[in-house]
Amino acid sequence: MAVLVKSGSLITADWYKSVESREYLASILRRNKRKVFGLLERPVLPPQAAADTASYKIFLSGKSGVGKTAAIAKLAGLEISSVHHETTGIQTRTVYWPGKLVESGRVIMFRFQFWDCGEASLKKFDHILAACKDKADAILFLFSFTDRSSFDDLPSQMSRIVHDSEKIVKIVIGTKFDQYMHTDVTERELHDFQQTWHLPVFRIKSVNGPRLSDGKTLDGKAGLLEVAHILNGLAEQLWYQDQVTAGLVPAPHNR
Repeated sequence: MAVLVKSGSLITADWYKSVESREYLASILRRNKRKVFGLLERPVLPPQAAADTASYKIFLSGKSGVGKTAAIAKLAGLEISSVHHETTGIQTRTVYWPGKLVESGRVIMFRFQFWDCGEASLKKFDHILAACKDKADAILFLFSFTDRSSFDDLPSQMSRIVHDSEKIVKIVIGTKFDQYMHTDVTERELHDFQQTWHLPVFRIKSVNGPRLSDGKTLDGKAGLLEVAHILNGLAEQLWYQDQVTAGLVPAPHNR
């Protein structure tokens, strides 16, 4: 049975707004722009702010056009394209996020490696799904607030992608929340879904955030604030799973 970890129970919810967090956030920003990290790159921290790194592989699943690539761009502080293009093959993106553990007060630099794959590639090549799921720590199941069918498809999508026996964190994200006035999914339905499936549900906008004074460059810090609740939530769910695996907390009972 999946466990809904209460927000702020493992990782301090608003720590990223504190003075203490500034050095850590500065390591993922450059002149108020988000840094882009390659596979072998990592944030450089001063000695007094050294932090252990916890790395996770995260696969995004969802219908074509639901906004998987846009969601990754939003989390990484990159430009979101106004035109939809089907993702060809597999694309990965690395995002770092600092979090402070509630119990010990220790700061952890969470490293999320997001794996994105187009629906057409998944259907055409049998090995693609296996590659995306190989050693994955979490799967994000995405639906669009403007596409009712993508929400209704979540249960069958989850059963197709992951089996109950697999110890993979499952998280649901609703995209295009910026178009909430035109939503096909109500808050009541989201609440009922969450109660039935015991899965965390996050909401993300699928448009670019504020820009710097030049009018062209995305404001890295403002963009982080828009997605901080999601990055914190991902870190908390994955850290909890690590504690279960290590035997530090009891495993959840099956329904």
